[in-house]
Amino acid sequence: MVKMEYTFGPTDALYEETVRTFILLISLMLLPTMTWANSGEEKADESAGPVIEYVEMKPKFTVNLAEPKKYLMLNVQLLVEGAEHVEKVKKSTPVLRHEMIMMLSGMQSADLQTMEQREALRMKTKQLITDLLTKMKNSDGFRDVFFSEFLIN
Repeated sequence: MVKMEYTFGPTDALYEETVRTFILLISLMLLPTMTWANSGEEKADESAGPVIEYVEMKPKFTVNLAEPKKYLMLNVQLLVEGAEHVEKVKKSTPVLRHEMIMMLSGMQSADLQTMEQREALRMKTKQLITDLLTKMKNSDGFRDVFFSEFLIN
């Protein structure tokens, strides 16, 4: 009878190292998946807070300025907090658009050239919208107004 002893040679050590490396790589590949799965729970907690949404007043405003052949093109975004307030503001958009067109049309292009003048117009617009929404009892969620496009031609 022949007795065989098996000793670990260099190829077996290499095999064990390869298996360990493979398991480590698989674990690392699954780590982002587990993190992503847990992030859904955090998002559910975050969604319990107030919804903040930018409401774009479509279409863009295009109004004639006081000078002949001069116009202002303006894209307006309203910052609204709370899902129920977003819907109220959206329903008030026609009134807001009308009043903004009345305010913007007939302005002088010289009054809209500097950053300070444009910021003053933004603040005047914010006050106008706040006053209108307050009058309609819809101002609770309105926070701010932003011009995402501003062109004078």
